[in-house]
Amino acid sequence: MSEATQVIIYTDGSALGNPGRGGYGIVMISKNHRKELSQGYRLTTNNRMELLSVIVGLETLKNPGTVVTIFSDSKYVVDAVEKKWLFGWEEKNFKKKKNVDLWKRFLLVYPKHKVSFTWVKGHAGNEENEVCDELAVDAAHGTDLLVDEGYEASQE
Repeated sequence: MSEATQVIIYTDGSALGNPGRGGYGIVMISKNHRKELSQGYRLTTNNRMELLSVIVGLETLKNPGTVVTIFSDSKYVVDAVEKKWLFGWEEKNFKKKKNVDLWKRFLLVYPKHKVSFTWVKGHAGNEENEVCDELAVDAAHGTDLLVDEGYEASQE
């Protein structure tokens, strides 16, 4: 039996104004491979970008059952999963919760892998977290901004 693939994913989200232009940054590391991903959005929130960075990182993985450690500076995301709040929200159909579209998307990809979260303090010198932050901010400042349909639709 082959050993499960192990991947480390660093994630960060940014919003220039909250709400405002936003972006996410991801660094994925596996054995001798490293991949950086980012994308900007024209109108979103910081929490949405923090959560979206985790989702996109997990969706990028090709092999089900991958052992994943996610490093995030978002207490919102880390605590929601690690303290099992998310699963209570799901049982109550996310009543009075924000970012339901993204949490539901997360719940589609999360069970495909063996995921654990580690919270890291932001802007505290963690090299990969700093890279993610830079990717996220640069993406938010970019010209290739997408529409965060889940956010913008909720504002109408």
